[in-house]
Amino acid sequence: MIDANLQKYLSFIKAVELGSFSRAAQALDYSQSGISRMIGDLEKDWNIILLERDRTGIRLTSDGMRLLPYAKRLCDEYYSMQEQVDEISGVQKGLIRIGTFSSVATHRLPRIIKRFQEDYPGIDYEMLLGDYTEIEDWIAEGRVDCGFLSLPTRPEFEVIPFEEDELMAVIPENHPMAERRTFPVRELENEPFMLLEKGGKSVVSEVFEKNGLHPHVKFTTWDDYAIMSMVEQGLGIGILPSLILNRISYHILIKPLDHPAFRQIGLVMKSQKSTSAAMQKFLGYLNR
Repeated sequence: MIDANLQKYLSFIKAVELGSFSRAAQALDYSQSGISRMIGDLEKDWNIILLERDRTGIRLTSDGMRLLPYAKRLCDEYYSMQEQVDEISGVQKGLIRIGTFSSVATHRLPRIIKRFQEDYPGIDYEMLLGDYTEIEDWIAEGRVDCGFLSLPTRPEFEVIPFEEDELMAVIPENHPMAERRTFPVRELENEPFMLLEKGGKSVVSEVFEKNGLHPHVKFTTWDDYAIMSMVEQGLGIGILPSLILNRISYHILIKPLDHPAFRQIGLVMKSQKSTSAAMQKFLGYLNR
């Protein structure tokens, strides 16, 4: 059980990270009013305003900006201490914090966690969803114990290879090339393109560069499902990793590229040797 004051700090941090009380409440399994109350208690305790609130969301005040790094350090130190307690007491109890992106969170992690939990039911999990750059930052800052990333990543990190994920063309059902077994890479630059990209790091952009293509990018997002919806409506075509294309309900066609391309997914951490006992055990379940 996290100390009440630490829970207030974590609520403050999460609200800032996610940009709203409602998203912070969902991430921390609290009510929105509970998150608002805890942050309000902090402001009363300290006699300062941490966040400006309006219809568009929340923003840090200058005082909140100054105090946020200290709150983060306090929470990080708590988690570090908890990891030491877990290591001393074994893996009967503990917390594993994982940074990941949506396709791994949806189609890979539940199976891994289910098997691990059967053997270690006392372990809890915190899962943070983000793009590759955010996950790298969380690993570097110690906000998560490990993170799933598209490789390569920062040279100072330790990497455990996890999966090779093929990139697939997604096109409307009535597309002229609907009957083709593969989708020609060259055709990617001949119609509006929906680009999966955020933070300047995209395996899709690498496909363009490798093949000397200059597509007409009509729409850019980090939301896989938004791209599927746009393609379904006939607004263009896209490239998505095959992992996210499992069990979808969109009326689209999925085609391998005639020049196959892949993203390499790895589990990344600062150092495997310094991870908790629970994390060490968890690593053994990755590819079972």
